[in-house]
Amino acid sequence: MVIAWWAALLGLLLAIGLILFRVNPIYALIFGAIVGCLVGGMSLAQTTDTVVKGSSGVMGTIIRVIAAGVLAGVMMESGAANVIASSIVDRFSDRLAILALALSTMVLTGVGIFIPVAVLIVAPIALEVGQKMHYSKLSLLVALSGGGKAGNIISPNPNTIAAAKGFNVDLSQVMIADFIPALVGLVVTVLLASLLKNKGEFAPITEKFVAKKQTDLPSLKAAIVTPLVAVVLLLITPIGDILNIKALASFNLDAMYILPIAGLVGTLAMGQGKKFLQYMQKGLARMTDVVMILIGAGAIAGLVSASNLPQKVVEIVQASGISGTFLAPIAGILMAAATASTSTGVILASNSFSKSILSFGISGTGAAAMVHTGATVIDQLPHGNYFHVTAKAVNMPFKERMTVVFWEMLVGLSMTIVATLMYGNLF
Repeated sequence: MVIAWWAALLGLLLAIGLILFRVNPIYALIFGAIVGCLVGGMSLAQTTDTVVKGSSGVMGTIIRVIAAGVLAGVMMESGAANVIASSIVDRFSDRLAILALALSTMVLTGVGIFIPVAVLIVAPIALEVGQKMHYSKLSLLVALSGGGKAGNIISPNPNTIAAAKGFNVDLSQVMIADFIPALVGLVVTVLLASLLKNKGEFAPITEKFVAKKQTDLPSLKAAIVTPLVAVVLLLITPIGDILNIKALASFNLDAMYILPIAGLVGTLAMGQGKKFLQYMQKGLARMTDVVMILIGAGAIAGLVSASNLPQKVVEIVQASGISGTFLAPIAGILMAAATASTSTGVILASNSFSKSILSFGISGTGAAAMVHTGATVIDQLPHGNYFHVTAKAVNMPFKERMTVVFWEMLVGLSMTIVATLMYGNLF
């Protein structure tokens, strides 16, 4: 049976409300899906089938996210991420410090590190730079967060995997499609952070911010092997398509294989082969929360898919006279804002509205890019973990952290506008 649009909307709003009241997002999403199904007239058995079907629909994404845990575990636990971040900052002059900080978080998220973890890694370096150059914490966090957002849309992270799976395209295609928007996001980040360097609180000169020390850190050459192998393998098929080389075009090795292979090769290059199983275990542990969230998002997406809500949204868009292209970025913006999560927002937007978005004649890659960039606009709200983790990283009080949200929004919006102009068939 088809659930009425208002019942699906009720379930979605209930899930969002529960998340805002600090209920565990996984339970909030599943409970919202159950209530929406029951209110919409489904029996208990039908409700179970809908929730299970929705959750099973994200299994492809979950498998790839688990595979990404190998790469993330190797990069974080081996110290490779710290080495890359420190090397980038050290190679830039003081005059380009803000660019160095933004680029550091962009590179770390771009190679598969979660954005809050990337900010935590670079934050001590940023605060030391801020003391030396007398830059405000506001400026520093905008640089870190904006750079992280730019890297997040071109990385083999869960959100990119979700965008690719949601529109049935290759992960590498989405990463390539988001590259120019990411560069624009980096430029906007540097400009905004530079304008804000004298605004807000400054780190006390007497306060010391020391990065966590690790022994046996790899060399820079060894540290970049993991991301380099991943990028090369991911780009083989697209390059083959572009150059019309059948042997490369038919390579078609999925991220499920590529990311663990890159992690293993990188571990061996760093001479840490004996620790590979340990890195895998810790990487998987870091992915557990993400996997659980994806299951909850799949449940609520199952509710929406079983309703006529997507059709109603299309009717509203058509009646308003605006281009149907805007449904893609708007869906990404609203769903990510509702859940305060890029990954969950992308899952909800793509799984619930993919058919409607594609019905406007947009390519799968273009739709994925617009939804993905849209999900970075206001995903940093207080009912999510990212807001609080990043505030703590630079010792910033709640009120001042709220002011950062506006500047982060401008970074995400700039990337969304560029993606929409590039892939939205507006002209």
